[in-house]
Amino acid sequence: MLKKFLVSGFVLAIFSSGAFAEGKIGFVNSQKILNDAPQAAKAKKKIEKDFEKRDQELQRIAKQLQGMQENMDKNAVTMSESDRRTKEREFNDLNREFQRKQREFREDLSQRQNEEMASIFERVNKVIKQIAETEKYDIIFQEAVYANPRIDITDRVIKALGDGTK
Repeated sequence: MLKKFLVSGFVLAIFSSGAFAEGKIGFVNSQKILNDAPQAAKAKKKIEKDFEKRDQELQRIAKQLQGMQENMDKNAVTMSESDRRTKEREFNDLNREFQRKQREFREDLSQRQNEEMASIFERVNKVIKQIAETEKYDIIFQEAVYANPRIDITDRVIKALGDGTK
């Protein structure tokens, strides 16, 4: 937080001093890039495809657990004590396995998404740098509380990404 405040103060001081009166500023909306860039859509589809079988397995186990619970609830009165304990043990074992697989799935998915996003932003940063050098920008921000649409170059970055420009 302090770092952002200091950077904001520094930028404000430079612009207010007039020393940077001829400067050219740009802004890139990172969230819009993640929503609209072709690479982001491609990465999302690839991740969904790669994790589809594991997701289906988790759904299968969840249905199995639900069926076991319904069966135990329905037959609880007629079931012997030893059968009830056996069914509860089986249910608890499967539930633990389900929770473990679910946790691993979430962790693996998160890691994979982070890797893909890092790869995308590596390309995005190259494109931003190329645009900055070509169009002689002095500074381009990727985070801001507010940015005038006049300085927003997000659509140009997305177009350059779509054109395959690196």
